Amino acid sequence: MSTAYVIVTVVAIAANAGIAVADLLRAGFVLANSAEVGLPRSWLPWLATAKAAGAAGLLLGLLGARPLGVAAAVGLVLFFVGAVAAHVRLRVYHNIAFPLGYLALATTTLALTVGH
Repeated sequence: MSTAYVIVTVVAIAANAGIAVADLLRAGFVLANSAEVGLPRSWLPWLATAKAAGAAGLLLGLLGARPLGVAAAVGLVLFFVGAVAAHVRLRVYHNIAFPLGYLALATTTLALTVGH
């Protein structure tokens, strides 16, 4: 197991678990971002569940269930591609760095997971 794989995966787990909690708590920045891209508040628990499931899948992949880790990484990449697309579609660029950052982290995790 490479050091880069472990570090990037642990950071991705923490980041996605953290934002899932923020979604569930309906943090102010989450509500503001959601409103700007036209996301109904009723979707937040579902999106939080997807992020938390991705984090859990990455953790299980790190612990040895490699196919589950790959599936979780693919799911997170697709999730954040959708988030970036929503920002671009509505021309909400001032905070696009956040979904881009999560997308970069998920993509790097996927590459390291597959290469592992």
